[in-house]
Amino acid sequence: MAGEIPDLHAQERTGTGKGAARAARRAGMVPGIVFGGESDPLPINIPFNVLLKRLKKGRFKSTLFNLKVEGQEDVRVICRDVQRDVVKDLPTHLDLMRLKRTTKINLFIPIDFQHEDECPAITKGGVMTTVRGEVELLVTAGDIPDALVVDMRKLVNLGDTITISDIELPEGAELVIKDRDFMICNVTAPSALKSDGEDEDEDEVDAGEVPTIEQDADIPPTDE
Repeated sequence: MAGEIPDLHAQERTGTGKGAARAARRAGMVPGIVFGGESDPLPINIPFNVLLKRLKKGRFKSTLFNLKVEGQEDVRVICRDVQRDVVKDLPTHLDLMRLKRTTKINLFIPIDFQHEDECPAITKGGVMTTVRGEVELLVTAGDIPDALVVDMRKLVNLGDTITISDIELPEGAELVIKDRDFMICNVTAPSALKSDGEDEDEDEVDAGEVPTIEQDADIPPTDE
């Protein structure tokens, strides 16, 4: 994991259950629970605006945080779930899991597609299609990578692909899916070009068929 482990500040929540959770939300907080390890579950509140800003920043569920709660020892945590309002899509509850630095966990790590503007297949008019935007890895909690890097300059011709075997995994990380070399992305010809080619074929067929229809078919007279 690049850089320092970011702090995540929270308050210990007094009371549990739906009533306490509703009271927290009315006060502009998002209720949550910290579980795992050898300690009892700890109910917490996190300021709504703080959590929303973190979520908009991205990669919240793949970031290791140093949780700071007044009166409690700092502990490393990772988010296992964020519940959202079904209508507004805003966070209403979160689950944090305590981790040791050496703990192994499964996480979906995003793909960082680099040098698209220098990709030979794209400069030839190709269109990139992302098949997978993230890959599930088994990683150590203290060394969670920010992303897996794909160098798009490796795609030279239309139809070229990048598979998981083309990506160098971070040290200590392992693939969860190991039995197949699945595709990450490819570059193909634009659909417009394919459509133009199909239209030309259709025009050629129509041009050949029209005279035959006119010659063989009895055309009824018109009033004109």
